[in-house]
Amino acid sequence: MTDTPRWPVPWIRAGLDLAVLGSLTRGPRHGYAIAQELAAHGFGLLKGGSLYPVLNRLEEAGSVEAAWVEGTGGPGKRQYHLTAAGRTRLQAELTQWRELADTLSEMARTDDPSTGGTR
Repeated sequence: MTDTPRWPVPWIRAGLDLAVLGSLTRGPRHGYAIAQELAAHGFGLLKGGSLYPVLNRLEEAGSVEAAWVEGTGGPGKRQYHLTAAGRTRLQAELTQWRELADTLSEMARTDDPSTGGTR
């Protein structure tokens, strides 16, 4: 896990909703655990000021639900879980991201016959 993001910050901001949804596919997590999962996958260590507005937005959209879970030996925490609508959104938007990446790759290809093989 690293504090330094693998990608440029604007890319991370653009993909953060999907990354948060993806972090919940293996079960409910509280905010700190989501941040740790994202950091482990190259998003850098997010601050609460970046993560919690995303969680609130996803909750308002019906993509995640939150429940208060009493702590054992410590304070309770809000735990987030992916809803069926969130799972559907994740799959649909991941498809769109793949299409965007494919389009960008196609645009950057250097074997365009109309330009003599280079762009």
